[in-house]
Amino acid sequence: MYESGWISVTDQTAMAPTGRLAPYGLVRFKNVAVAVLPIHDDGSVTLVGQHRFPHGDYSWELPEGGAPLHEDPLEGARRELAEETGLAAAEWREVMRTQLSNSVTDERMIGYLALGLSPTAGAHAADDTEAIAMVRAPFREALDAAMAGYLPDMLTVAMLLRGYHMAREGALPGALALAMLG
Repeated sequence: MYESGWISVTDQTAMAPTGRLAPYGLVRFKNVAVAVLPIHDDGSVTLVGQHRFPHGDYSWELPEGGAPLHEDPLEGARRELAEETGLAAAEWREVMRTQLSNSVTDERMIGYLALGLSPTAGAHAADDTEAIAMVRAPFREALDAAMAGYLPDMLTVAMLLRGYHMAREGALPGALALAMLG
């Protein structure tokens, strides 16, 4: 029915678990979503702000984007962190895999924790359709804002909750966890 550089939309007939035929619209993504939880040594996180067209609003969120299906998702995450924040990470950990809106799409997300942050060699360079702002916030403030609905992006909410869980469960260095939980 429709195809762009990011998605294709099909209308097809599917066999329901009951054995009945049913019409089914499906959105297929040409990228895997990647989200980065960049945690600084002091327990703060870097958030990026940008206008999001679908809801017509401004959104503060973690660095995120898409990695083409043929690309290593970690390379896509590294690129998104550098493009959106001007940061590089010494340590990367895959910490989450999710399905997004799995009733009508095949979109997946892979989330990465980025530690040992430092500025990249050059200034950050968002793509030519993005006007990105950046802020560094204490982890708990970002988490509390997400839980209050002020950071509604689901990748951001999920990754902040994952970071909180890791800090609480001893999956992060003790000093870093203490700084995050403050």
